[in-house]
Amino acid sequence: MIEKIETLLGEIRSLTANDEKEIEALRIKYLSKKGLINDLMTDFRTVPAEAKREIGMKLNELKTAAQEKINALREELAAHHESGDELDLTRTPYPVRLGTRHPLSIVKQEIIDIFARLGFTLADGPEIEDDWHVFSSMNFAPDHPARDMQDTFFVEQHPDIVLRTHTSSVQSRVMESTQPPIRVICPGRVYRNEAISARAHCFFHQVEGLYVDRHVSFTDLKQVLLLFAQEMFGKDTKIRLRPSYFPFTEPSAEMDISCNICGGKGCSFCKGTGWVEILGCGMVDPAVLDANGIDSTQYQGYAFGMGVERITNLKYQVKDLRMFSENDTRFLEEFMAAN
Repeated sequence: MIEKIETLLGEIRSLTANDEKEIEALRIKYLSKKGLINDLMTDFRTVPAEAKREIGMKLNELKTAAQEKINALREELAAHHESGDELDLTRTPYPVRLGTRHPLSIVKQEIIDIFARLGFTLADGPEIEDDWHVFSSMNFAPDHPARDMQDTFFVEQHPDIVLRTHTSSVQSRVMESTQPPIRVICPGRVYRNEAISARAHCFFHQVEGLYVDRHVSFTDLKQVLLLFAQEMFGKDTKIRLRPSYFPFTEPSAEMDISCNICGGKGCSFCKGTGWVEILGCGMVDPAVLDANGIDSTQYQGYAFGMGVERITNLKYQVKDLRMFSENDTRFLEEFMAAN
């Protein structure tokens, strides 16, 4: 029996394992109730009395050696994992840097949240559009300059298919498929064939709004835009509306806010005027309502549109539009606190 003990002791001292599963298999083989050491303990009952002392000590030594070996294998395996010697190609590189939302996404969501509180719902549409939804349904004349190649990206060999120049095309799709009351905002990316510079880009982002119902007035439009400006830029923000022209609204206006940098006193940002233009708006032209299947004798509406980049510039004083699309992490990290 002593020979069996010595043989097992030699086996145990030379044990190796590559993972926890192998270690557990060794523990079961040697130390479980049906293990080899327990079998020797059973055989120990038949050992002559004069040999029990010596063999008993050998058995205890064997059991202790087995337990210590199993513990040592577990410690080695844990140390191996902690040292990183095992290469896991699926693991995320360390250290993991926290990401941040893009400043345009932050501002766009803030705009959406403000108008959602005023009862506006989201509407979406395709970026590749047809001429009808982008221009004709919005009362653009056939010879309007916006239709020229200088302003619009046309799909080659399909002159009636364009990259939308504004999200008014979404308003058209909503009106032709929905009867009033309609109260929607249409955020999205738009494209114009312009030279890229600090003040212009060939693509940018808009949020447009549309409200169509009975007895809608310009006063309703002004109050909604005042609430928006004060929610976005602060309770002390003032607005002013200047007459303008857009094919799809009549009357039309451009809206300025009191400069949020100088408080309306005049500075280099507002060019000394105390005012900064942020959006265009107006009452929906009856021709637009009729073209989209809404009876203009029964319903009126207002619409407005703003550039998300413009609002972001005013909110964070970003002076170069190109920074929004260059993916410079140093620039993006500046907005971590705004998330």
